[in-house]
Amino acid sequence: MTAEPKRLDLSMLESWLWDAACVIRGPVDAPKFKDYILPLIFLKRLSDVFEDEIKQLAYDFGGRYNAERLVEKDHKLVRFYIPKEARWPEIRKRTIGLGEHLTDAVRAVARENPKLQGAIDIVEFNATTAGQRIVDDPTLARLVEVLSRHRLGLEDVEPDILGRAYEYLLRKFAEGQGQSAGEFYTPREVAVLMARMMEPEPGYEVYDPCCGSGGLLIKCHLRLLETHGREENGRRKLPTDVAPLKLYGQEINPSTFAMAKMNVVIHDMEAEIALGNTMTGPAFTEGDGSLKRFDLVVANPMWNQDFPTSLYENDPYERFRFGVPPASSADWGWIQHMYASLKEGGRMAVVLDTGAVSRGSGNRGSNRERDIRRKFVEHDLVEAVVLLPENLFYNTTAPGIVLVINTRKRYPHEILLINASKLFDKGRPKNYLAEEHIERIAQVYHEWKAEEGLSAIITKEEAARNDYNLSPSRYVTTDEQEEVLPLEEAVVLLQEAEEELREADRKLREVLQALGLLTKINPGG
Repeated sequence: MTAEPKRLDLSMLESWLWDAACVIRGPVDAPKFKDYILPLIFLKRLSDVFEDEIKQLAYDFGGRYNAERLVEKDHKLVRFYIPKEARWPEIRKRTIGLGEHLTDAVRAVARENPKLQGAIDIVEFNATTAGQRIVDDPTLARLVEVLSRHRLGLEDVEPDILGRAYEYLLRKFAEGQGQSAGEFYTPREVAVLMARMMEPEPGYEVYDPCCGSGGLLIKCHLRLLETHGREENGRRKLPTDVAPLKLYGQEINPSTFAMAKMNVVIHDMEAEIALGNTMTGPAFTEGDGSLKRFDLVVANPMWNQDFPTSLYENDPYERFRFGVPPASSADWGWIQHMYASLKEGGRMAVVLDTGAVSRGSGNRGSNRERDIRRKFVEHDLVEAVVLLPENLFYNTTAPGIVLVINTRKRYPHEILLINASKLFDKGRPKNYLAEEHIERIAQVYHEWKAEEGLSAIITKEEAARNDYNLSPSRYVTTDEQEEVLPLEEAVVLLQEAEEELREADRKLREVLQALGLLTKINPGG
């Protein structure tokens, strides 16, 4: 009797997949080599799962020949139909023209499975630059052989384990990619914290308007599995009477969109992922053209993006009712889009830079961000702010915050501020939240308690007295020296000041012109 094949655990899987990635690290620039390795891991998973489904059908219908004939006639008998040339054994046979064959193979898979279009088929494996192949056939062959060491079928590796290994690769790529990594990867523990704070319920519709590689949506799915799932044959599943989440995401970057689509399938989830610019063309709308609304919104938009004010002023979806953000920072533009996407009773958690909750407070004149923030407080929508530790994110060393908006607050007229800046373990190259840190922050949020040196509960009136500065460090001290303003934050403040100066100058010129006191100045002298 042969022993059952050993299931791959997380450390084995991570080590193996990183070995595969390292095969092509030399010939491919660090920011791009994920574009080659991830689709191949994905194709290997699809091929091995397809083989498992054929074996099951062979058992049910009296042999492999019958099973293959049935599947050829009706592709719906399997989750994803894999054409013969794209199956892993066929790929391993190739010694000549492998790059061209892989490109044809992933395109054939996408043709047969429209759900995978734009995900698996965006890479040219035989692409050239300056007349030279980026990855030559011998290198691709070595990569295929490394990936052939283990199976990735249904009985070989759990979807959540494979998903975590996939995210491990994303993290490793993020470490090598520096600044641009924030476009596709939110640190896993931050995503887990947000899911713990939101606590999705069965059947909820969950939305991420700038979903990157899909991590925040996936963590919500896994949290529901954790709280409502049951163990069946060593695998955690939702019982048939528990409705799964309905997940929606939009992503502007085509290669990141592809990562999200693959990530969702690898986790054995259903999700609608759309490609496009959420700010100018939100993908999820109702029949009358209005925005679709969701139970939960989770997001980590790029911080301090610059959008023209015309985008806010001429918005057909009426998202920016609380005010037009400054051109130098779209933070409160994103927040207003997310708020406009919430159902009555809906909640959202968004990761932003620390300045989003403090910029403009203390200014004598008007300030666009402070004025929008004031309206959110006055409408009793701000539920909590969590200050995160510094050096967690891959595109900055600055700390971030998690802002929680709730359209039906548990404790009206109160705001919970959590200063978690000291809750971290040091890592290389980045710090990280350990499980006990995540648990402590989530517990303080759910139990709604003020804790010395960690959290404070303020009223709307207290927020008003502090000119709507909602930075937790203002209300919760941690016996440390005074904070130093991050460079990125100082630049945004300078840009906002310059923008306000230009606006004040424009208004002054209008007044002087109306009074006939403005004389034309000769541009030449």
